[in-house]
Amino acid sequence: MKKKISILLIMALLISIVTPIGVVANEKETNITIIGTSDVHGRIFPWDYALDSEDNDAGYLKIASVVKEIRSKNKNVILVDAGDTTQDNSIELFQNEEKNPIIEVMNDIGYDTWTLGNHEFNFGLDKLNKAVKTSKAAVLAGNIYKENGERAFDAYKIVEKDGVKIAIIGMTTPNIPRWEASTPEHFKGLVFKNPVDETKKVINELKGKVDVFIGAFHMGLDNEYTDFDGTKAVIEANPELAAVIMGHAHSDISGEMIGNTIVVEPKSYGNRVSKIDLKLRNENGKWIVVDKKAENINTKDYPVDKKLEEKYKRIHEISRKDANTVIGTVTEDFIKDTQVLPGIPRVQVEDTALIDFINEVQMHYSGADISAAAAFKSDMNLLKGDFKKKDVANIYKYANTLIGVKVTGKQLKDYMEWSARYFNRYKDGDVTISFNPNIRGYNYDMFSGVEYDIDISKPEGQRIVNLKFKGKPVTDDMTFVLAVNNYRFGNMVKDGYFRAEDKVYDSSEKFADGSIRNLIVQYVKEKKTISPKVDNNWKIIGIDLNNPLKDTVYKLVKEGKIKVPTSEDGRTPNVKSLNVYELQKMGLIPTGQIEVKGEQSKEVVKENVEKTYVVKKGDVLWKIGKKFNVDWKILSKYNNLKNPNLIYPNQTIKIPTM
Repeated sequence: MKKKISILLIMALLISIVTPIGVVANEKETNITIIGTSDVHGRIFPWDYALDSEDNDAGYLKIASVVKEIRSKNKNVILVDAGDTTQDNSIELFQNEEKNPIIEVMNDIGYDTWTLGNHEFNFGLDKLNKAVKTSKAAVLAGNIYKENGERAFDAYKIVEKDGVKIAIIGMTTPNIPRWEASTPEHFKGLVFKNPVDETKKVINELKGKVDVFIGAFHMGLDNEYTDFDGTKAVIEANPELAAVIMGHAHSDISGEMIGNTIVVEPKSYGNRVSKIDLKLRNENGKWIVVDKKAENINTKDYPVDKKLEEKYKRIHEISRKDANTVIGTVTEDFIKDTQVLPGIPRVQVEDTALIDFINEVQMHYSGADISAAAAFKSDMNLLKGDFKKKDVANIYKYANTLIGVKVTGKQLKDYMEWSARYFNRYKDGDVTISFNPNIRGYNYDMFSGVEYDIDISKPEGQRIVNLKFKGKPVTDDMTFVLAVNNYRFGNMVKDGYFRAEDKVYDSSEKFADGSIRNLIVQYVKEKKTISPKVDNNWKIIGIDLNNPLKDTVYKLVKEGKIKVPTSEDGRTPNVKSLNVYELQKMGLIPTGQIEVKGEQSKEVVKENVEKTYVVKKGDVLWKIGKKFNVDWKILSKYNNLKNPNLIYPNQTIKIPTM
């Protein structure tokens, strides 16, 4: 018996020698979840105060319920916000309170970090610093410095979960001085540096001190004005980043891979919550990310957090009361039909009473000769009846201020050409006018005080023709005072169209509330009654939309059988003209009624045939369709797919041009 026990002891000792002691540690795994929100823009409640109606997939009260559910399933959760929090949706009403209620809501939900967005700077440094002081979350903006060389805000926060040290690195767009150029006091004493370099600097500071690097950036995926102000550029220079939550572009990105970095963006207003799951394994005392996945959770089907709803009901009640304050009367609808066709906004393809009204207000207060304004919403309108305060936010989305700047005739025409880039060039067979997918609608301005035509048969830079001021041709040496919003002024100064020293009017210096919104309110109160008036001072020319098949195409669009394409991120509508020859080639309208005419049309058809996409692992047809703005059913029919749910890597998909 003793011999048997001795043998067993010897065998146990041998096994312990052969098996390393660290095996148990090596096999330790943990899961960490990063939750991200961004661009909530003043929305606590799921309510749009500009319309005084429910917005059932918006607001921090919905976000709170999503966060609560995720935390109930995993104790290792980090919650971050990527900025543009303290502006819009009437939250400005509470800027002067000791504590900004939207910061208090974030405190209640339990955010770990908050990266500053560009709109955080809209109201000046006093209000921004108050928000920073009252935030329980670490406030991040690692590329903003004081003039003495110190960081103005934290660049990172280290959070430890289950023994894993995670560094949340926060960077913001460096373009804030561009957009706030008319109010330099909003960023006085601050220096905005290259986020690519600053991220690298932080990573080098923290190497060996943390296990995982996560980015929380207020920058869209692609560059805007430089080669370093987009998230993609930051990641490509800093592959150490395991994941990035980004904001600013309002895109719905639910797990795009850039190299080995997984990227999300939770759209806007709280309608998505990004969730990144990281699986880590401890190998020889070092934590390694062995798997990562992401999703964007739609908040629509989640309830509001009842406890927070009760706590902040005062905010909701005050906001609704303010929104419904009657300030005047509208005698008739300003736009009878806001769409030329479903997906094509009328306000951007023809002169309307609405833009003329905004320009009228801007010229009234600034004393300018000429005014420029953009349509911030494609369905904006003023309807017959009471003009309520909420209607102002509906027709003028942003809290911009008004600037008057002295310009020459040449500067004016150059600026107008910049604006006219918004249109795609007309080609034979087009039956609609369309927009450049790379330009946002808010960057297309329409002008009052001058007469002009936009010839979209011509290339960019040559489109503004028949430009006149009071009936006389505008010459390069003429001078005018031009009214624009402060964002446009800042951009035009940075890009060399205007000079900062030529500013002659600033509403923020004239009024306690110098926002264009408030100027509209004051104007309506003065006039008491407003009526739609269109001066028809501009039009689009160089087109012939009267193709024999135009009515057929329009009928199919109205029936939903043909869709007007939008940009890949969904933010720019109507990005491709409907062309009868292309639609015939795709089999969407009858052939034989007209023939393909002209070399240009033949080239278009040839381009359709030659455009292809090679399927990659993980692709599905609807995602390919979304990438190219083509309905997946059209792709299936165009490629004669027997089973549209069955495509395989390296398969070639032909892409028709819509």
